[in-house]
Amino acid sequence: MIRRNFIKSSLLSSLVSVIPKMSFTMKKIRTIHVGVGGMGLSDLKDISSHESVEVVGLCDVDSIALEKAAKFFPQAKKFSDYRIMIDEMKDFFDAVVISTPDHMHGPIAIEAMENEKHVYCQKPLSNNISDCREMNKLAEEKKLVTQMGIQVHSFHDYKLATLLIKDGIIGKVDKVRAWSPKNWGYNGKKHKASNSIPNNLDWNLWLGDTKYRDYCDGVYHPMMWRKMKDFGCGTLGDMGVHIFDTPYNALDLDSPVSVKNKCRKPNNYSFPEKNYVEYEFNKTEFTSEKLIWIWEDGKGSPKISKELKLPNNEKLPLQGVMFFGNKGKLLLPHFMESPKLIVENAYKDYDISKYIKSGEIQKNPKKNYEEQSFYHYHEFIDSCLGKSECSAPFSYASKLTETILLGVIAGNFPGKKLNWDRKNGVFLEKEANYFLKKFKREY
Repeated sequence: MIRRNFIKSSLLSSLVSVIPKMSFTMKKIRTIHVGVGGMGLSDLKDISSHESVEVVGLCDVDSIALEKAAKFFPQAKKFSDYRIMIDEMKDFFDAVVISTPDHMHGPIAIEAMENEKHVYCQKPLSNNISDCREMNKLAEEKKLVTQMGIQVHSFHDYKLATLLIKDGIIGKVDKVRAWSPKNWGYNGKKHKASNSIPNNLDWNLWLGDTKYRDYCDGVYHPMMWRKMKDFGCGTLGDMGVHIFDTPYNALDLDSPVSVKNKCRKPNNYSFPEKNYVEYEFNKTEFTSEKLIWIWEDGKGSPKISKELKLPNNEKLPLQGVMFFGNKGKLLLPHFMESPKLIVENAYKDYDISKYIKSGEIQKNPKKNYEEQSFYHYHEFIDSCLGKSECSAPFSYASKLTETILLGVIAGNFPGKKLNWDRKNGVFLEKEANYFLKKFKREY
């Protein structure tokens, strides 16, 4: 899951610039894209940078975003409704890239997979556990190529941290601390509806199958939806997925057995501005008998503590994760910084030559987003071509997202420990099961 051939990818990238395209005779992967504004436009550019990709369809409920993307791909057909695009083009595309707000990931992916199409879906996989499980089930049943858009999963530093942990550099891990001071929450009063919907936005299609509510200018579209229930997952669903990914992968975790969120009282409207989430996981090959995982987000996170103290009184990175093992600690800043080994309150060097020799990581990676951003996308296309395997398929992404969402759900019961039955997909506290599915509206 964590192995990638960076040398091959880098070589191909360099050759494309000097060898005529006609010398490549690979099959083309025809892609359609749902959500092409903001991150969607970035996804579109990175996927299409693979020389075997042909963009054939673009869809967005915002006509301005759609027209902007269409300037880069004038040959692609344009749509505002993904259902019409999939129906009309089902014989003319191979894969769909989903870059919409979280609440529409599930409906779009499920419809595409029911039509036997491969899926690249931005993180988190969905904003509800029911859709996550259905997406994974369909991908397995139909043997489709799938990838969740956690680009850092394929970046050098995160791969290296995973290899180090799996090799036991700090022994058995008994605790993980992860944090982000970002705030994708809202503690204010409910917003008032605006007088009119912008002409460029199809509000009904933007809402999709969620409950109808009046449009509020600057509240939902194009960015603030992450803060609002029914649409996003708060800071946990945004930064949590990225920062959880490496320890979750490195420790071979499944869903937790319990979760508790210390946050403000729920308002049934928006997510809390601060969360302090405690997870408990069962033992794996790389952990002690029990693993405790603590996540903090919001202004001032994380709280100052002795266990997070760094050598030489250095400041903690703004965002990151700390592994605690019986042989030391490993700090992984987020992002573009190498993991740091700490033993007895001092930094220690470590040898990575064997990982370079095996091709699992590059010797001298270029540490900037632009140089590494396309790796994860190209991996998906290469997998569609049968040349590799995805490192974040839905079989992995659904469990990671489920873990994130359990913390989000626990925010509806501040300070209460919720016990999770992974096998049956239910809480032992029955009142919490109401939040496993979402309301689905006809639209």
